[in-house]
Amino acid sequence: MAILVMIRGGGDLASGVALRLHRAGLGLLITELPQPLVVRRAVAFAEAVYRGSCQVEGIAGVRADNLDQAVQISAAGQIPVLVDPQAQALAELSQRPQPLVLVDARMTKLPLETTLASATLVIGLGPGCVAGENCHAVVETNRGHHLGRVIWSGAGEADTGLPEAVLSQDRSRVLRAPSAGPIQTQVQIGEHIAMGQVVAKVDHTPIISPLKGVLRGMLHSGLAVTAGLKIGDVDPRDDPRSCFIASDKALAIGGGVLEAILSTPALRPWLWV
Repeated sequence: MAILVMIRGGGDLASGVALRLHRAGLGLLITELPQPLVVRRAVAFAEAVYRGSCQVEGIAGVRADNLDQAVQISAAGQIPVLVDPQAQALAELSQRPQPLVLVDARMTKLPLETTLASATLVIGLGPGCVAGENCHAVVETNRGHHLGRVIWSGAGEADTGLPEAVLSQDRSRVLRAPSAGPIQTQVQIGEHIAMGQVVAKVDHTPIISPLKGVLRGMLHSGLAVTAGLKIGDVDPRDDPRSCFIASDKALAIGGGVLEAILSTPALRPWLWV
């Protein structure tokens, strides 16, 4: 498939977008950092940076060493993942005769550095994105009645600072680094864990699960983390299957991105080419 969409970020929400677009037949490229700090690694195409390739719901993500290789991977029906923290591929892709969609899915919650001229259609996810200023469209990422809606003027809802509540647990289910240092994990994603169990250590300080459930996500062992950084996620529903499928939130956001693309007349002659 020819690359029509470039997605900045390969985390779990970005990967939900990638799943929706890929299944709809759109060619795309994901760009990532050299060491992505992704917690829900089992459902994130960013994992290809570490492993060379990965599978998310049966769809393959493959690390590309350069843009030419990314084009070949996309043509083979897979999703290329390119280490490109500064989005240098954007300039080269913009030189082609076909249009380009840029989706900023990094979820930095900071104002985007993009402009309306960055691509034919620039889509931002969540806080920091303002339609008409640094992007053409914003897709709402806060849970609630507006999740996944496309906003063509202005900003979406402000960051609440609260993780999604699962069985009435919100902040308590998120594991954070108590200090800076390397992380050493002791439990695999999808494993059942008990309340009070040590699931990881940061610079020899144990990280204890506050809940009984399954480990839904965890950073790669050996990565250097900063104090307060989210490093893991416990799901009190205790169902390992949920660790290996994209969330309803990720797919709803992906549906919003697909709607924005289909709503842009300039893109329609190039869809599915």
